[in-house]
Amino acid sequence: MTSRILLRVVSDCAASSLPLLANRCRGFAHRLSRWSHTYASTLHTQQEPFHPIPNKYPVWLNADQVFDKLLDSNQKIFIHGGAATPAHLIERMVEAGKRRQLSNIGLIHIHTEGEAPYNEPDCDGIFRSNSLFTSSNCRSAIQAGRADFTPIFLSEIPLLFRRGFVQLDVALIMVTPPDRHGFCSLGPSVDCTRAAIQNARYIVAQVNPKLPRTRGDASIHCSHIDCMVHMPQPMHELAGREINPEEQKIGKLIADNLVANGATLQTGIGSIPDAVLGSLTEHKELGVHTEMFSDGVVDLTEAGAITNSRKKIKPGKIVTGFVIGTNKVFNFIDDNAMVELCDIQFVNQVSVINLNPRVTAINSCIEIDLTGQVVSDSIGSRIYSGVGGQMDFIRGAALSTDGLGCPSSRCSPPRRRAAAKFLKLQLITKLIHCTVPGAGVVTTRAHVHYVVTEYGIAQLWGKNLRQRAHHLVQIAHPDHREALEKAAYERLGCMPSAD
Repeated sequence: MTSRILLRVVSDCAASSLPLLANRCRGFAHRLSRWSHTYASTLHTQQEPFHPIPNKYPVWLNADQVFDKLLDSNQKIFIHGGAATPAHLIERMVEAGKRRQLSNIGLIHIHTEGEAPYNEPDCDGIFRSNSLFTSSNCRSAIQAGRADFTPIFLSEIPLLFRRGFVQLDVALIMVTPPDRHGFCSLGPSVDCTRAAIQNARYIVAQVNPKLPRTRGDASIHCSHIDCMVHMPQPMHELAGREINPEEQKIGKLIADNLVANGATLQTGIGSIPDAVLGSLTEHKELGVHTEMFSDGVVDLTEAGAITNSRKKIKPGKIVTGFVIGTNKVFNFIDDNAMVELCDIQFVNQVSVINLNPRVTAINSCIEIDLTGQVVSDSIGSRIYSGVGGQMDFIRGAALSTDGLGCPSSRCSPPRRRAAAKFLKLQLITKLIHCTVPGAGVVTTRAHVHYVVTEYGIAQLWGKNLRQRAHHLVQIAHPDHREALEKAAYERLGCMPSAD
């Protein structure tokens, strides 16, 4: 329609003796028409995994048969991540690549659990991993130059596949066995996987009867799967560790001061999110809309604090992109109508997040400098995790339509108590003096609202650099505040102060 209107304008321009303008309009109309055709073609070719394809059935094979048939050099392969990492398929794929002496196979994924044999030195030149969010099984390979890391917002990863920027040859996924209607579930990890299966040429599924069957966008009809490999596998569990007193104090500070009744929560995994959730049992009518959650949400739901009754987006439902933890949370999400695992492009969309009431985003960080710049994905130049959804939710909370959002970052105390004094000095110096060379700023100082340590809460939003430095010094370890204040003076040319 837009192209036809422009062509009409072109005709009018030509009739009014404006040939130069007419030529420009004609060129623009041609480009718009070509773009529209490309966009329409992309939408047309994207698969919708919910519907059954008549007279199409998956082929049941063992994994060796699959990779002898499908695996080839120069392919781009997506790997399902998190607790749904298909370990059996990965193992057999790597063996086939080495046996057949293939080369230049690109693997793209967010964090995966378990072994990652494709990152070993003997796979150099055969496979090259590209982490869109990384974990411990990829860090050494990235540091050594055998693997890659791409900084990208979690909400934008699906667009890599949907816009054709990354064209996938194969998607390796893990699913439940088909139900009586032929539908499988992606289990605990829908995240960017749904976009991958919509756009991959071939889909290979490890069928795992131990995978929890989840609702929301998790379904894929078996007719969309090309090859199915039956292989039961225990869930990848990530157990929490004991919460120490410092972490418990941070959790209570956040729960008592930054989380209101009726708030919509976004939290991550780890001891401090668990400490926050454990301190919220007396809160009322909490909701959950988060990129991921773990075991802590189970206890809070069973305590009656999470009802999702005030949410505007999917009221009554816990909304998430993926779940990781222990069998406690996997049993909780199994066929649970209260939980919906959704496409991460929807879950982490700022314009969706900000519609919920009192959005409270609680995120971790590695370093914060004097001005409030947040480093979350690297320790110096060493890649540690990824950009993830921190900015998505911090921005969503800040732009909350009810004006009551609460975006916050928290700084963890050091884990090894034997070296606590040294590490605490090093951490705090990095935290509020200057970021380490090579460290990546994930959240800008303009986006940070609250920073929490075991010593208190610093509210930075709307504060100038001098005021920010003052408030950050006040939540540093008392032994180091004088030195940090001097460092602030040297950096800013004036003493930090509250007014």
